[in-house]
Amino acid sequence: MGFVQRLYKRLPAVSSTPPAAEWKNEKPKALSRLSFFRRRIRLKGNSSISIPLGFLLLFPSLVVVIILILVIKHPNSPGGILVPAGTPPSIRKISEKHDRVFLTGCQDVHVATEQPRANAAFVVLARNKELEGVIQSIKSMERHFNRWFHYPYVFLNDGEFEQGFKDAVTNYTSSTVEFGKIDPAMWGYPDWVDHEVAREGIRKQGDAAIMYGGMESYHHMCRFYSGFFYKHELLDKYEWYWRLEPEIKYFCDITYDPFVEMARANKTYGFTIAVKELKETVPNIFRYASAYKRKNNIKSQGLWEMFTEPQPEKQATPADKRLKTVPNEILQTEPGHQNIEDIDGESMEGEKYNMCHFWSNFEIARLDWFRSKEYNDFFDMMDRSGGFWMERWGDAPIHSLAAGALLAPRDIHYFRDIGYRHTTIQHCPANAPTRQLPRIPWLERTTEDEKERKEEDDYWATPDTPKENGSVCETDDPRLGGSTIVRRDWILEAYSPTDIVPKIPLLEIYRKRPPSNMVKPFESVNMAVTVWHHPLLKQVNGHRGQMLTELKGHGVLSGRNPFYTWSKWEGDALDLHFESSAWLSFV
Repeated sequence: MGFVQRLYKRLPAVSSTPPAAEWKNEKPKALSRLSFFRRRIRLKGNSSISIPLGFLLLFPSLVVVIILILVIKHPNSPGGILVPAGTPPSIRKISEKHDRVFLTGCQDVHVATEQPRANAAFVVLARNKELEGVIQSIKSMERHFNRWFHYPYVFLNDGEFEQGFKDAVTNYTSSTVEFGKIDPAMWGYPDWVDHEVAREGIRKQGDAAIMYGGMESYHHMCRFYSGFFYKHELLDKYEWYWRLEPEIKYFCDITYDPFVEMARANKTYGFTIAVKELKETVPNIFRYASAYKRKNNIKSQGLWEMFTEPQPEKQATPADKRLKTVPNEILQTEPGHQNIEDIDGESMEGEKYNMCHFWSNFEIARLDWFRSKEYNDFFDMMDRSGGFWMERWGDAPIHSLAAGALLAPRDIHYFRDIGYRHTTIQHCPANAPTRQLPRIPWLERTTEDEKERKEEDDYWATPDTPKENGSVCETDDPRLGGSTIVRRDWILEAYSPTDIVPKIPLLEIYRKRPPSNMVKPFESVNMAVTVWHHPLLKQVNGHRGQMLTELKGHGVLSGRNPFYTWSKWEGDALDLHFESSAWLSFV
């Protein structure tokens, strides 16, 4: 207790609240403290102009605050993390440094069609069995573009086109259609290669489950599109070409002439999708492309860098540190020594291929570029390497690396305003705000049922809502938005309580019906099959079509044979994979 009392005595006494009179006397003292900021100072020693000190201190503070606000509000600023949750992201204007959309939104097609047309044609490589996919592509092209511009079609085949194919195709367009056979010299193995060695190289790719690697015709197609299609006699009279594939879809009305605008802007090559190649298909393609560049002393014009990995910045090494290692010491050091740089087995001249390429199943290009000596020298060097059969080189990376070596960014046009889909990959841009015109109806003349014709046209009657930075005219894709590489569009899982096919357990049925505008509906499904809309997956476990034959032999499958992509066992279950045009009827 004594300790507490002594401590209490040492504590200072708490003063009582001062009376009101004393508080009034204190107020002027507090206000007098602000007089410091009211002091006026002269800008110069002899100047008669003076400003308050507070203003002088406040002005730079305001400048700093404004700068901070501008930095935080900038779209590229990391300060964006300070933006409150739920705030919509800022949208930057698309750069037009190297390229821009030719014409934004809908154009008056009557004005566009009054202009002289370009000397151009659509080029389609197809076989008789692909008639259904070809018709799908023509109907899409006619609806969204060619019903106004009437450009001709050139169909090429390594065999003869049947008369039924020709009649069906010409029935779906009012344009001129030509059919040609590919010369054997343009399709197949060249005379200077051992055919059996080439076939063995293709067989090995099939054994390694490289996508399309075991398909001999696929290798011939890639080589043809890389160095021969532009030499076909039916294309001799044309200056431009637009490549079409079977089973493609366009989403947007193209109300201007891309050929005319490409020529007007002095463009050489146009694309709409760029993707990355499968690494195992082109292990050595960049070595030869880089060697061509080095051999011909070609300097990049700025496009080559699109196809190479970014170069890491090398740290500067002090000169005295480098001098410590003499040649004899270098020769005696073991691999991996800190004084020896590791060798990258995939790089050439310090550059490494990033696998990027223009997806060439859509391309609009000048044929005189493909016919040029520079491009053909490039193709000849790549062809002589044997990569078209010992590896699975596609025409897309060949076209892209040639463009990278020979062209500049200003020569390339990105058709960001053309909505396009092939297999599972698509580009679907947004409609341009305030740039839309009333839609022009188009009734498919080959559809006999009047109601069905009307329904087909009504499908396009409600376009998507325009968005900022949108550039297209009347796009409508209710299934997807934006650009995508690989997408699982629908999955079908079906089960039943008894085993019909060995190793395929059949359980209770479960089904998700795909959209009717994509594929024909499935019927009477009651077996354990998982179907993925995913044709880009690798082919594994057996020969193409083998599993379908087995299922048909057991009385499980009926109906039209779909395009079989691959099968894979997952435990005791079997996955069968088909393209979107496939339909099955399980009994």
